Amino acid sequence: MRASRLLSIMMMLQSRGRLSAETLAEELEVSMRTIYRDIDQLSAAGVPVYAETGRNGGFALLDGWRTRLTGLTAPEAKALFLSGLPGPAAELGLSDDMAAAELKLLAALPADWQDEARRISGRFHLDPKGWFQPGRVHEHLKSVADAVWSERRIHVRYESWTGVSDRVLEPLGLVLKGGIWYVVARREGAIRTYRLSNILALIMTEERFERPDDFDLPGHWEQATLQFEKDIYVDTALVRASEVGRKRLLDVSQVVRSAVEAAQIEPDAEGWATLTIPIEEIGWAAREMTKIGCEIVVLEPPELRSRMAEMARKLWALYAG
Repeated sequence: MRASRLLSIMMMLQSRGRLSAETLAEELEVSMRTIYRDIDQLSAAGVPVYAETGRNGGFALLDGWRTRLTGLTAPEAKALFLSGLPGPAAELGLSDDMAAAELKLLAALPADWQDEARRISGRFHLDPKGWFQPGRVHEHLKSVADAVWSERRIHVRYESWTGVSDRVLEPLGLVLKGGIWYVVARREGAIRTYRLSNILALIMTEERFERPDDFDLPGHWEQATLQFEKDIYVDTALVRASEVGRKRLLDVSQVVRSAVEAAQIEPDAEGWATLTIPIEEIGWAAREMTKIGCEIVVLEPPELRSRMAEMARKLWALYAG
């Protein structure tokens, strides 16, 4: 365990530069006293690590020194092969690069790990696209990816629910969620999310922008999606649902699923039960409830119940004749 921690400290200093004892202790989940002992052990082993005092001080490796040791374990090598996503890589124009990288990684592995790595890549495949999605390649994806990498502003014509407008974006990162590409970009000082399929036209500029040093794409995306789900569910509905209806509610969204799973279900003799679920605006909620069909009955709010009745009358008018 200690050898693994020493290796982790060395690799962190090599990849990230100067780090404080507090930062190392927090990330490795040990005490600062343990970090100081580990630094002494690294120095004794010949690793040129030194300490700098002061407000921005910490531990660092001697400039230009690098270890040849990768620290890669067998499970980590398996994880790297499992993490390769050929679909998204191809969409970004990186399929050849990914294949070359896998070959180099495979060649660098010990002989007894190579067969394991091949077994992993041959037996597990990750497909991020949803069902019945053709997965069309967005014509602007490569350009946006280049802009993210080179930190260059882009001029886009964007279609939102309010209409079409021209915008200047500073792209900070790309996210693939449910088979849909999004770009997280700064505009007029605010960081927002844009769906790539809504970009109608794009011009790459030569204007550079300064990327925020503290911007963390995974952390931002997690917080943004949580806030989006929190904001979008503006009301609740009281419904009666059959066992089949409750199962179908689980597929509406994670927020609705959580509400159903947390509900105190007391079904009657026929399996129907009353529960409260979160809903978006009335129109969206009516469409989602209609998908569940006759396995659910809306009791409240009155506006949603009226909308459901109106949709039922329209369906009856279409099919009654």
